[in-house]
Order: sequence, then C-alpha cells, then structure tokens
Amino acid sequence: MRQTVIIKGNNYGLSVFLDPETPMEELLSDIRKKFQESARFFRGANMAVSFEGRTLTPEEINTIINTICENSEIEISCVIDTDKAREAFFKRVLEEKAKEEADGNASGDGQFYKGTLRSGQVLEAEGSIIILGDVNPGARIVAKGNIIVLGALHGTAIAGLGRGKHAVVVALEMAPIQIRIGEVTARMSGKMKPSGNAQIAYLKLGMIHVRTLGQEVIDEVSFS
Repeated sequence: MRQTVIIKGNNYGLSVFLDPETPMEELLSDIRKKFQESARFFRGANMAVSFEGRTLTPEEINTIINTICENSEIEISCVIDTDKAREAFFKRVLEEKAKEEADGNASGDGQFYKGTLRSGQVLEAEGSIIILGDVNPGARIVAKGNIIVLGALHGTAIAGLGRGKHAVVVALEMAPIQIRIGEVTARMSGKMKPSGNAQIAYLKLGMIHVRTLGQEVIDEVSFS
C-alpha cells in the first residue's frame, strides 16, 4: 500500500513528504493518523517542519499545521521552505528564538501564537513573534522584534517597537492595512494582490519596502 505521508528527521526538525496526487481531505486524514501513531516520539518537542512532494497554498499549510498540532504534542517553531533562501531565513528566525530563550529574554507569552487573530484583537510580544495562522483586518500585532505570519496578514503589524529600524515583517500572504517598523509607518490598502510567495517588509533609506522573500533581499536586509 502506498504511503501518502512520510515523516523524516532533518537538521532542524521534521520533513513531511505529502503525496502529490492524494486529495487534500484524504491527505489530512492520513496526516492525522500518522501523527497520532508517532505522538509518543515527539512528546513536548519544539521543532521546525518542512513539507515536500507537493505545492501547498498558505491556507493548506495552516490546515496541515493545525492537524499536526491537534494530533501530537509537537510545538511547531516555523515552517522551513524548500527554497534555500527562505529556508535560511526561517532557520535564522528559529535560532533567534532559541537564543532569546537561552538568554532568558523570551516572555513565554505570545512568542508563538496558533490561531486566527480576528478584528479587534491585539497581540503583543516582548521579542519576535511567530503566528501560525491568519491576521484578519482590524487585528493588530505589536512586537519589539520581528513579526512572522505563517498565513495571511490583513491587519496591522508593528515591528521593532522601541528597538528600531532592523526589524522585519514576513507573511506567506502579505496584504496588510498598515505596517510600522521602528518609527516609520506605511499605510496599505489591505488589498495588495497576493504574489503566491512569502514576502518581507523592511526599512531602507527611511522607507518601508515589500519584496518577495529570496536570497537577494535576505542579503540586503540587516536583522536585529
């Protein structure tokens, strides 16, 4: 019988192979069973995950992450893209989070948030924050470090609060109402056309720029 879901270890966590021909509903059922069966091996583990075998939309990634978390005790730190440039970026985010915890700087409250932020909700973090879900219009994220949204960003993101110009905002789908980095604010309609790729917002020469996350822009951006 063909295996539609295969879990393997890698340098930063787990690599999950997903059969490219299996319908998504059936695949989610297989993911559920696979992680239930493997739950005892990953109990309490905090790790990154990458997906191979098929191209996934941001919505499918969120659904799969939710399925994994609901059927195991894994804490997913970030999703590592198979694109080498994006993989390097998310690896850097993961290492930054680990350093904050080792130095005792992580607040332990909201550093990772799983779920959708709805209109009127405000999420604050003392360091960088990773959101495993969407940020709806009318919701706001405020962080002293970087903001990483593993989903759609349609609300307001305020990064580098009190820290300055080197913070960044990254989203799998970048369509915010407003972004602020350090002291610079850029209003956006919230109707930016999704590019289909992760995008990064950063400060350069006093202006906020939004570009597709790739090696060229990663080399250009300074990180806090």
